[in-house]
Amino acid sequence: MNSSPAIEASGLFKSFGETKAVNGVDLVVQSGSVYGILGPNGAGKTTLIRILATLLRPDAGEARVLGHNILTDPDAVRAGISLTGQFASVDEDLTGRENLILIGRLLGMGRPAVKARAAELLDAFGLSDAGNRLVKTYSGGMRRRLDIAASVVVTPDLMFLDEPTTGLDPRSRNQVWEIIRALVDGGATILLCTQYLQEADELADGIAVVDHGRVIAEGTPAQLKASVGAGALSVRLFDAVDRSEAAGLLEKLVGAVTLEADPASLSVACSDAHRAASAIAGLARSGIGVADFSLGQPSLDEVFLALTGHPAEDAEPVEGGVR
Repeated sequence: MNSSPAIEASGLFKSFGETKAVNGVDLVVQSGSVYGILGPNGAGKTTLIRILATLLRPDAGEARVLGHNILTDPDAVRAGISLTGQFASVDEDLTGRENLILIGRLLGMGRPAVKARAAELLDAFGLSDAGNRLVKTYSGGMRRRLDIAASVVVTPDLMFLDEPTTGLDPRSRNQVWEIIRALVDGGATILLCTQYLQEADELADGIAVVDHGRVIAEGTPAQLKASVGAGALSVRLFDAVDRSEAAGLLEKLVGAVTLEADPASLSVACSDAHRAASAIAGLARSGIGVADFSLGQPSLDEVFLALTGHPAEDAEPVEGGVR
């Protein structure tokens, strides 16, 4: 494995009018890893990727990608990277196989080699049976898998994945996650931009939390969770109508309660197992049925809330629609 960082960035700035889309970003991404850029819509994630991929020129700062300066040697950067954006970029009026062959030919591969590579990728990405169908007949998950396959017709050293699972159902999302893991096992480095906290937790070796164009925290998922402090007692009730009463009781026994999106679930900061057990016993004595409970580290949702003051899904886009 290459020991040199795949990405080294220092003091990157990019503004659009009065909006500071990227506001002094420093970043180091080690080769052979998945590095997550985590933040809501409007945080500046896409703008940062476009700068590192040489599609946008920064107003200030510098960066080296795969050892090459993005400003003075952009062609060398582009030769070693691939970029998969938020929306599938394949041609809907071609078949999946034709899309892969077309891209391979554009990249200089010979006909026998590119046909073999297309067949290999269709099989690896679970698209063999659909390879001769027009892409317009594909589901969203199939299009996303084909889009990623198109990015590795010629295997890059570094892949930029910008919200690769946006809009996918859970099954398709899991399939894309497995593909990402396989690519890293094969030696690729991946910079993953996502607004899905679970996605970053599942895939990333390191994470930079970005809000309003700035990196506000950085570390492994475990380090970020530990930075919040106490663990959390999560409780799911048998009956959602009991949640208000349960919240009041837990607040008296443990502390401030967070109401989760699931109407039957709630959580409270707690790192003491005995205190957690007493709280669950207190619910039982009050006749409140508990379907499930767990005591663990804070979630990345809680980390994001602690760092930014708002949940990721409630964050407002930056003025001007910068992503």
